[in-house]
Amino acid sequence: MLALDLPEDIENRLDILSLGSGHTRQFYVMEALLEYLHEVEERHELLERRQDSLEK
Repeated sequence: MLALDLPEDIENRLDILSLGSGHTRQFYVMEALLEYLHEVEERHELLERRQDSLEK
C-alpha cells in the first residue's frame, strides 16, 4: 500500500477527471505511474545498451 499527499490542485484535477469519466482517482494515478515507470525503464535499458556497446 502506498499513501500519497498530493497538492490540492492535483487532487482537484483528479477529482474532475474522475467525475467526468467514471474512473477512480486511483485508476488515473496508477495509469500515470505505470506510464512513467515504463519510460524510465526504457531509458535505463537504452543507457545500459549504450554503456555495453562502449565497453566492447
